[in-house]
Amino acid sequence: MLVKKASKASRLRALLASPELEFLCEVHNGLSAKIVEEAGFKGMWGSGLSISAALGVRDNNEASWTEVLDVVDFIGGNTSIPLLLDGDTGYGNFNNVRRLVKKLGQLGVAGVAIEDKVFPKTNSFLREERQPLADMEEFAGKIKAAKDSQEDPDFCVVARVEALIAGWGLGEALKRADAYHKAGADAILIHSKKSVPDEVLAFQKEWGKRCPVVIVPTKYYATPTDVFRDAGFSVAIWANHLVRSAAAAMQQTARQIAKEQTLLNVEERIVPVAEIFRLQGDAELEEAEKRYLPGAGKTVSAVILAASRGKELGALTEALPKAMLPIGGRPLLYRQVDTLNEVGIKDITIVRGFRKELISAPNLRFADNDAYETTQELSSLAKGLEKVSGATLVAYGDILYKKYIPELLLAADDDVLLAVDSDWRERRRDDRYGDFVSCDRAYRKEQFDHEVRLKTMGPAVPAADTHGEWIGLLKLSAKGLAAVKDAMAELAKRPDFNKLRMAALLNELVARGVSVKVQYVRGHWLDVDDVTDLGAAGSF
Repeated sequence: MLVKKASKASRLRALLASPELEFLCEVHNGLSAKIVEEAGFKGMWGSGLSISAALGVRDNNEASWTEVLDVVDFIGGNTSIPLLLDGDTGYGNFNNVRRLVKKLGQLGVAGVAIEDKVFPKTNSFLREERQPLADMEEFAGKIKAAKDSQEDPDFCVVARVEALIAGWGLGEALKRADAYHKAGADAILIHSKKSVPDEVLAFQKEWGKRCPVVIVPTKYYATPTDVFRDAGFSVAIWANHLVRSAAAAMQQTARQIAKEQTLLNVEERIVPVAEIFRLQGDAELEEAEKRYLPGAGKTVSAVILAASRGKELGALTEALPKAMLPIGGRPLLYRQVDTLNEVGIKDITIVRGFRKELISAPNLRFADNDAYETTQELSSLAKGLEKVSGATLVAYGDILYKKYIPELLLAADDDVLLAVDSDWRERRRDDRYGDFVSCDRAYRKEQFDHEVRLKTMGPAVPAADTHGEWIGLLKLSAKGLAAVKDAMAELAKRPDFNKLRMAALLNELVARGVSVKVQYVRGHWLDVDDVTDLGAAGSF
């Protein structure tokens, strides 16, 4: 037997009637609504101030009611919790209110609050002399018209009393609230702009339990919430704090970008683009694409080479693989996995070797190179390539990098693409193996394409011919992966195959006429080779 889910209107009515103090949080668009629902709120407040601010206009009815309803449609369509809309004065007389309530019902809005001021309204916290109140009897007619127009019997009409805002005093507030309650209002919103709750507490004491009372503690925010509970208020509305916090964050980020003319210093402190996609519900669309679109659902895989012990680190890797050394409390390898996840790569194969039992995590695939002590990187790569097909990112297991680097590789159409650091000179040492590259042209400041081609790679490339160092990231398209597998099959015939490193593979591709492209970067990565590198990784 199917159980009918309670309507949004009935759930808002239950919040208003709850014996406990309940809370609504401000929303101003679909994204903020999704965030409020995920935060655990049972209901939302469609703030007139916040919606106006998000539209870039003043809270003086400069946004038409149809423009507000467009926003409301996105809010309701993105969430499952009820919305109480700030309907200002009802956008006109009783007839406007009737049409408003009907449209809100069609959109699935749970309720509306209308205030007893003259249209067009002025925000309650601006200019006391510009807060003229509506005629009490005329406004009571609006309330009755709203209740007579609702199609859902649970739709809630909240009468917002502005007498305290306008300085008319407690007696007038009580008189108006009583008239609106008798006209059919489901709750009273008593509003005050004092920094202490004295006015609303006095109202509640005199009002008693005639119907639910809603408050908006924007100005008297320092009051402990238990004071509201003890007084018997039904609902407290946190009325504009998301749009204000968003404005603060956007101002800070905009100023920093304008000053520094780069994104590098803001990228790490803002949410990744992937989080925006998640909030937008991209996962559901991805699943739908798999069902309805031919050829959809193809993803990029990754192979991370993490078989070696890392003897250069001495005692630190006697019982722990280098890739599992903690960096800020989290293993180096898993930090790289986090970065790949952030750019959308979830199908990841780890090639293990030394102390392989210590490398284990959910949602990862594993390939084992048990001959890690007598082999080099190509032997590990051969194990990993058995697990993948299609577009693949190949990475060393002992590197860290900013996420924009794999994003650059993934965005390119090239079949074989290397990330190469053009600032290579300070890293070149006689005692260190380096994947130094010679290309058909050097890095140029104005160069942003991938038309640079690899000529040769290896530690023996003369300094005069060196244009950079491969950082250990290689992107392959499906065609590029096939070319790599063909080259690997040929190299496997060599008696020294177990001693071959990645440079041998890239040089073989070039010798075969495969176009191996280069994406230059300038720093923003780290290869953990020794104790000094390990220390630097902690503050990378």
